[in-house]
Formats: sequence, structure tokens, C-alpha cells
Amino acid sequence: MKSFEVNFDGLVGPTHNYGGLSYGNVASQSNSQQSSNPKEAALQGLAKMKALMDMGFQQGVLAPQERPDVAALRRLGFAGNDAQVIQQAAKEAMPLLVASCSASSMWVANAATVSPSADTADGRVHFTAANLNCKYHRSIEHPTTSRVLGAMFADQQHFAHHAALPAVAQFGDEGAANHTRFCRSYGEAGVEFFVFGRSAFDTRYPAPQKYPARQTLEASRAVARLHGLRDEGVVYAQQNPFVIDQGVFHNDVIAVGNGEVLFYHEDAFLETERMLAELSSKLANVGGKFQSVCVPRSAVTVDDAVRSYLFNSQLLSRPDGSMLLIVPEECRSNARVWQYLQGLTSSGGVIREVKVFDLKQSMQNGGGPACLRLRVALNETELAAVNPGVIMTASLYDSLTQWVERHYRDRLTESDLADPQLLLECRSALDELTQILKLGAVYPFQIN
Repeated sequence: MKSFEVNFDGLVGPTHNYGGLSYGNVASQSNSQQSSNPKEAALQGLAKMKALMDMGFQQGVLAPQERPDVAALRRLGFAGNDAQVIQQAAKEAMPLLVASCSASSMWVANAATVSPSADTADGRVHFTAANLNCKYHRSIEHPTTSRVLGAMFADQQHFAHHAALPAVAQFGDEGAANHTRFCRSYGEAGVEFFVFGRSAFDTRYPAPQKYPARQTLEASRAVARLHGLRDEGVVYAQQNPFVIDQGVFHNDVIAVGNGEVLFYHEDAFLETERMLAELSSKLANVGGKFQSVCVPRSAVTVDDAVRSYLFNSQLLSRPDGSMLLIVPEECRSNARVWQYLQGLTSSGGVIREVKVFDLKQSMQNGGGPACLRLRVALNETELAAVNPGVIMTASLYDSLTQWVERHYRDRLTESDLADPQLLLECRSALDELTQILKLGAVYPFQIN
């Protein structure tokens, strides 16, 4: 039976704005308060999805969230009808309104952690929605995320869904941005790689001093237990606290893995040699041959990596066994990074080709190609059980492009978020989107 890695990309929402909400994310903070272009952002993301589909990769779509989140504002004490809630929040607590309008769910690498059926005890694909409790604007995402994933992967014979972990600091969970999987082929048992920034209970692990470590060891272990993973099929590694303090807020800003390959920066991890040896040994036990590609700090600094998002790239397997690296335009704009990539692809190693995409709207808010996608390994039977409305086709691409053109603004500033009409526009767009993607009622305004 054939198996595939399907990339489900987040569709950028109508309220895409530069709120500067993510402390520790250099791009998010640097571009705070600039005007954004939601229409351009959504079209850039769709263009990447279509291009990968045209290259022969399996591609899907993950819907955005309802914003502003009026229910979240009501829980914080704002009262009245929807328009009054928005206007009161804008007058009394604009930062809370900005947070309730965030379109950060576009970065679906943070939506959930996914374990394929070949790894799990019950032979189903397991999903655990990320609690994202480090940032308020992201912590309100997981209820809708769970409903959307449930509508996409509804067949209980093949798919199992777990609620987000307890929303406390000890179990901070950022989803697949700190998780990857190594395997010989997508349908065979593999090794799941969990990267954490700190331990909540074990003081032996050092912590960053400037920026928060968003993923805890305890959260990673809890997800592994929920998914029924074997100890022999799991490796835990600690992210280097020094690089977190330089703006590497998730592991996918400093490393990316796929198949049997880990592409990482020299300063990405603590105890790197021990970790590589464990990955190699455990992957060999299931028939794989682990390969690592280390980018030396002498060629690319951590600052270069953060500014270019070199490692927040998609590493995709070609039929001939070689790898394709999907990078943002910022990599070509950075002379050192681009020089390194030219040398990498001409060296005869496993990464043979680089393709560049313009994702400026997402990049300026702190998310690159890898942030925009949630990887789900599926066999033929499981893929057939996925809601077909969310699988990218030429027809769906055309429908979504036209949908964006109809519903999205081409300019959005902080003052625009106080306009109650924006909520109505968003709801109208999402109501139509659920019909295009065949999701049913997944948004609060459709349910209540």
C-alpha cells in the first residue's frame, strides 16, 4: 500500500495584521503596527499550495479561525452585542482587541502534533491540538482547531483526536513546530523527534534567560503517551537556550527534518552528538539510515538563520530519493545564506534543489514556509477517508482564489480592527468557506 506525506497549509485569515504580539519572535516584533495586506497574504499562501500540488506533492488546506474572537472578549468582561463588545474593547483595551483579531492560526505547524498509524499502539493517526498557552492570542485557538481537524479527519476507524493539554506553563505545547518524524518510508514505523525548550520540573535542564521557552519536556512526553508511541520510537532533545534568546522561538526556526534526513544549525541543540547517535540507532532498528546535514555557524550565523528563515523551510522527498528545499525569498536576499545554499545543492548531497517562494506577508509576521503547513503521513486507505473537500485540486485552488478576491481587504491597520463591519465580513467569508471545504458547522457563530 502506498503512503504519502500530505502538507495541509493554513489559509491566511481575513484579519491578517501586524500586531507585534509574539515576544521572542523577531519578525513579529520588528514589523509591529505596519499596515498589512490580508488579500495578498492569502493569495501568496495559495500560490505555494498550488505550486507544490503541480509538482506532484499531496497538498491540503486548513481553514482559518473566526476573528475577532468576540466570545474571548466577553470572557474578559466586555459586554453588549457584538459591535458594542468590539467598540468597548477598542476604547478601553486596544491590545486585547488586537489579540482577539490575530490571524496567527495561519501557522498550522502550531495547530497540533500528529503521529501516523505506523507509530501508534492502536494503528490510527493521532492528533493532539496544541494549547499554545505561552501567548494569549494563540491560546484561544485550540477549541476551533480541534473542531476543524475533527471535520477534516472524521473517520474514527482511522483517526483519533485528543484535546489540548492543560493550559498551564508546565505543559506548554506548541505542536508540530517542535516535532518531526524520521522514517525510511511514510507507511513504515519511524522515530518521532520531540524538541523542548525547558523542563517544568527537572532543574538539571538549563532555560533561556531572555525569551520564553514555549515547549516543555513534560508536554512532549504527555503527547507521546496520548499517541501510544513506543519508547524505542521516540527521541527527546533540548533546544539550545542560547539560540532561543536570539529569537529561535520554535525548533523549526533552527532545524527541519524529513524522511531519513535532519537539516540543522550547528548551535540548534544541546548534547547534539548524543542526540544524533540516538536518532541513528533507533532509526536503524526500524530499517532506516539516518543522515544529518549540519550548517556550520562559520557559514550561516544564528542571526542569519533567524532573519532568513533558512530552516523554516519545507524539506520534501523526491521520487528518486533526493530532497527539495522550499525556502522564502528572504533566503535569496541574504548573501551568506544564498551562498551556502548554492554550495549545498551542488555538493552532490541529499538536498539537490532549492525553490524560492515569495511569502513576504507571512514572513513579516514571523512565519515561513514550514510554519504554514501541518504534515500528516497517511496511507492510501487513510487518505481516502480524509474529507475530500480539503484536498487541493486545480478546481479548489480556483474556488479559493475567487473566494479571497471577493471577501478580503487589501489593507488593514490597527484602527481597522475596531470596525464592527470587519467581524461581519469575516463571518460571511467563513460561512462560505465551510461550504467550499465541506466542513459543516465548525465556527462559534455557526454553532451558537
